Amino acid sequence: MKWGSIEIDLQKLRDAFSQMSYIINEDALSTIYLALRLEKPLLVSGPAGVGKTELAKVLSFVLGARMIRLQCHEGLDESKAIYDWNIQRQLIKIHLAGQKNVQEEDDLFSLPFILQRPLLQAITQQDQVLLLIDEIDRADPDFEAFLLEMLSDFQVSIPEIGTIKATRKPVVVITNSGERELSEALRRRCVFLYLDYPTIVEEAAILRARIPDVLDALSEDISFAVAWARDQGHQFFGSTAVLDWARALLLLNADHYQKDYVDKALETLAMNKENITAFESTLGKAESSQAGKGSGYGEIKD
Repeated sequence: MKWGSIEIDLQKLRDAFSQMSYIINEDALSTIYLALRLEKPLLVSGPAGVGKTELAKVLSFVLGARMIRLQCHEGLDESKAIYDWNIQRQLIKIHLAGQKNVQEEDDLFSLPFILQRPLLQAITQQDQVLLLIDEIDRADPDFEAFLLEMLSDFQVSIPEIGTIKATRKPVVVITNSGERELSEALRRRCVFLYLDYPTIVEEAAILRARIPDVLDALSEDISFAVAWARDQGHQFFGSTAVLDWARALLLLNADHYQKDYVDKALETLAMNKENITAFESTLGKAESSQAGKGSGYGEIKD
């Protein structure tokens, strides 16, 4: 297929994700490919830390597209997402026009006097871009109305100027962590992809891909410990934190999972003391379980 001047096929996607050490299953890869073929935004949902934003970064690399990111938050509005007037530049223009004793007020409300925010930037670029609308669920529900026109026709309307249509259609990735329900209108305009926490085998593959120096036994021990913690309802370790933990253990010269290194690593990487306490408690249960029946994923050693 052709997306602008970019040719893409499923095998190229597969090879590129592998080159970027992003572990992704075939179903997810096919969904991404379909979003590109259908020229529809990709809505990536899943819990925090599973690699939604990283997926967009990898895809921008795959497509050779510059990534423009809109970080959503409560109170996000049109002036922060689409455009705002460059008042300082307008005042300078008025001052210079006054010195020349000419009237140029009509020019004050034109595209050169606009501060382009991410949504407007994405449709005015000559080169291929990937627009990442990150954590859409953190924005107010009313904000989604601003997106609908652009996602339908890739255009925005500015009262003083009129409708601005995309110079080149951007690739759009929208991430959602489930903070709130998204509108049906937004969902209809997207291809949906759900990313979950990786399995033990996938976690170990991620560690080996991202940290080549990690030993097989260590990567399996870490993967088992994290999977056990998630099964117990402790979701504070996303994929990025797991990778950081593995690096921390390696920097502490651990050739396998050792209790002596847990406190040092977790105090550095955990977000609060409650996380450390909960995780240590969970690991204690995991060790007891391992002592009784073994895991097949490597021992958790003292």
